[in-house]
Amino acid sequence: MGLGNIGFTEIMLLLVVVLLLFGAKRIPEIAGSFGKGIKEFKKNMNDVQRDITESVRDDRVGPPSSRDSLAPGERAAPRDSASTEDRPEPKRLLS
Repeated sequence: MGLGNIGFTEIMLLLVVVLLLFGAKRIPEIAGSFGKGIKEFKKNMNDVQRDITESVRDDRVGPPSSRDSLAPGERAAPRDSASTEDRPEPKRLLS
């Protein structure tokens, strides 16, 4: 059964059940909490995306000290991707 099969009657029945379970006074509170949760989730997703974008941009540019110490026309040595100088050990999600 997909969501495309839900008609007006089923939606009204669902709303009546929700009204009976939670009461008329609690429904606005629940809806407000749900809206705040979605807003916080979107904010956190945007923060994570911005952090990733800034991290990628910083990795492409390189550290400021190596850029500033080069003479004009001189190129910086490529960064060793295997070095772990500034990178902490990744956390394990599963044991």
